[in-house]
Amino acid sequence: MEEAEVPTEHLHEKIHHEAEHGRERWALGVALSSALLAGFAAVASLMAGHHANEAMMSQIESADQWSYYEAKSIKEAQLKSKADILNALGKPVPGTDESKVAQYEREKEEIQKKADNFEKAAQHHLQTHEGLASSVTMFQIAIAVGAISVLMRRRSFWLGSLVVGVIGIYFLIQALLTAGGH
Repeated sequence: MEEAEVPTEHLHEKIHHEAEHGRERWALGVALSSALLAGFAAVASLMAGHHANEAMMSQIESADQWSYYEAKSIKEAQLKSKADILNALGKPVPGTDESKVAQYEREKEEIQKKADNFEKAAQHHLQTHEGLASSVTMFQIAIAVGAISVLMRRRSFWLGSLVVGVIGIYFLIQALLTAGGH
């Protein structure tokens, strides 16, 4: 779940060059807004990576719990089979075996709850990761459109890049609210 990094350094250099040497003063606004959007993109990208890692770790923990659950199920089945054989032979079943079966059933319930909680955590982190990844994408598109606005000397493109940047901020806030809800 690694994020694809889009190189924007060249775009930043071009924007700053045009802002310093160009005749149009709004190009300075493009440079400033692009720098701010790049900062948001960096933070969102870092957080997206964190949540992807947490999702993977929670999924691994869930799988570990399910393996533990299966081990308890196997032990329980073995004791039940032993009891069935002893009953078929007309021999008494030790009380320790019956209590051990009951213990395994209780332990399995606890293990199942833990596994389910880890699965829910993994889904939550993955959902947060997706929101953050979407915000990073919007920020990168906004920066690229801002660079195009300077190159084409079209202020309307810059305004469009700001709109896309605001959408990126919306996704970022939405992801942060989702992350905080867990």
